[in-house]
Order: sequence, then structure tokens, then C-alpha cells
Amino acid sequence: MVWFSAALVLASLDLFEAGQGGYQTYRIPGLLTLGDGTVLAYAEARKDGAGDWADIDLVMRRSLDGGKTWTPSVVLTDEGTQTVNNIVAIPGKGKREVHLLYCINYARAYWRHSVDSGKTFSAPVEITTAFEALKPQYNWNVIATGPGHGIRLRSGRLLVPIWLSTGGRAHRPSVVSTLYSDDEGQHWKTGEIILGDLVNPSETVAVELRDGRVMLNLRSESDALRRAMVIGPDGARGWSQPTFVSELQEPVCMASMIRYPSQGKPILFANPDHVDAEAKSKRGRNSQRRNLSLQMSRDDGRTWRVVHRVDLGISAYSDLAVNRAGEVLVLYEKGGRNGNMFFTQSLRLETLPAKLFRE
Repeated sequence: MVWFSAALVLASLDLFEAGQGGYQTYRIPGLLTLGDGTVLAYAEARKDGAGDWADIDLVMRRSLDGGKTWTPSVVLTDEGTQTVNNIVAIPGKGKREVHLLYCINYARAYWRHSVDSGKTFSAPVEITTAFEALKPQYNWNVIATGPGHGIRLRSGRLLVPIWLSTGGRAHRPSVVSTLYSDDEGQHWKTGEIILGDLVNPSETVAVELRDGRVMLNLRSESDALRRAMVIGPDGARGWSQPTFVSELQEPVCMASMIRYPSQGKPILFANPDHVDAEAKSKRGRNSQRRNLSLQMSRDDGRTWRVVHRVDLGISAYSDLAVNRAGEVLVLYEKGGRNGNMFFTQSLRLETLPAKLFRE
């Protein structure tokens, strides 16, 4: 059954609103629940417009009660008028640990670490050298982590999808790979570039399958107008050829994915479930980003079904988390000023009941 009723929503809250805090808009949401139950919500805060190359800071809020109430927003990184972009959080080994990755000017990558549930973070350590290893294969001039959240594999490996481009501020052409650490962030390496017949793959999300393999779900500008999927043994190499997922429409937009932690452990996926009728005549251009929908797979990504329509209007990037009560949190870009889907009105948090995801 597909649920559309707003009555199912336990709570709805705008965590970051355009015009507040000295920022014209907030975009690129991220969400993560730590081992101690703390929920982190983070985003790009754009001072001088909606563009990706604006004066951008990184901001974060924290919740100690599963997403009901939140601390005030704090600035994590402010590099003057430079672009700070693509923040990604990854759960650490300890219950209060979290790793943080981000880029500056889509050219340099950094790692920070917290042992107090995101109250404070260590000084930034540059890890761009990990990306340099891919230069002989792909002479990039743009790098980007995530966005959204990274994952911690059962092996302890920290894993984040990345994308690279040779197109400068155009963000295309592009390719996709992964960034990983096997020693709690002390050293980072890049995986193999994912090969196959995809047009400009970019923002990608990852999940560990039941058998320990890693599945990536990729955004691309391919004519199939569907999300692509690859599977590899360890999240770094040996990737399968990309295949398109028939149930998952691709309006050329970031998506989010997470494994529900109990009751059969289904995989949840959210993106704008919409493709314009004329999209095939607009290769490389976005369809309207609307109808953000939450889908679920109980067979490790082989089939999907919609379980909730989050927002029928303009709705774009999102991230997912599950709190200790089993409720699913959806943080997403809601609305657009004057109908502009790139000028987000707010980053809204929606809380959904556990009963939707349990057998």
C-alpha cells in the first residue's frame, strides 16, 4: 500500500529557513544518528545566492531526543568568501564519535573528527592527496564528497561516494568513485572509478548489503531517466557494470538511502519521483524536482515500492536517518522562491512512524 496522508507524519519542522542567520538560502542537507542517539543535521549555508559557487559556510544542529527539539545552528566552517561544500558525516567506532568530510572550492578535501557527539570537532586535516591518486586516470579539476551521509561497513571501513569532473564550474563531464579509510580516518584512499555506459554520473549514495557487499545508487544524465546501480565486494573495487533501476525515476537530482536497523532491515530510498514528459528531448538538463517520495526494498535493492509521498510540490535533495525509537527522519529541500527549485525555501525535517517500515 502507498501512503499519502499527512496524518501519518508525526512531526514536521523547518530546521533551516532561507533568510535566517544571515544566509539567503540553505541547501544540501545531511542527517546522521550516532550510537548514543544524538541526531546531527547539517547543511550548506549560502550567503550570496543559491549558486554552488557562492560564499558558502557549513552549519549544524544537534538533537538529543530523536529529532523533536534541536540546538541552535552553529557554523562548522567559514572560509571567508570561499565555497565550502559537500559536507558528509560518518559514524565513528565509539557511540559518541563522528567523522566529518567536506571540500573547499571543489578542489581540496578535509577531514575532522568529534568524540563528543558533534559538540566540538578537531582541526581540519587536508586529505586531497587521496584524490590525487586518480589523476593519472582522470585529470579532474573538481572534486566532491557525497553529499548526505557516509557509511561504516561491518569491517570497520569508513566509506563515502565521491564524484570528480574535468568541467570546472559546469560540474560535467563527471565520473564516480569512492573514498574510504580503514584506520578511523587517519588515512584515506580512493577506490576504482566506476566504468560503464553512464552519462555524467555524479552524486551517489551507498548501502551495505546483507552479504557484506556494497551497493551504490547513482545519479546520472543518462537517457534511461532512471537511477543506476552498481555492486562491489568491498566498496572500493571490482564494481559491476551499471544497471538501471526501473522503479526509481531520475530527474537528475541527489537522492538518499539508508538501511532500516530492525524488523527485516529493509533499505529505504528517497528522491523526487518525477520525470518531465519531455525530458528525453532535454538530455543533460534537469526535470522539475518535485514529488519527493520514500521507497522501500525488502530484497536488498532488487525491487522497490513507494511507502510515503513526502512532498508533492517542489522538493529536491534529501537525507535519511532512523532514531532510537525506529522513527524515520527525512531532512529535505522544500519549496523554491518564485518557483525556482534551486533557491530552497527551507530544509524541512519530517518524522515518520516506525510502523511504516516494520513487517
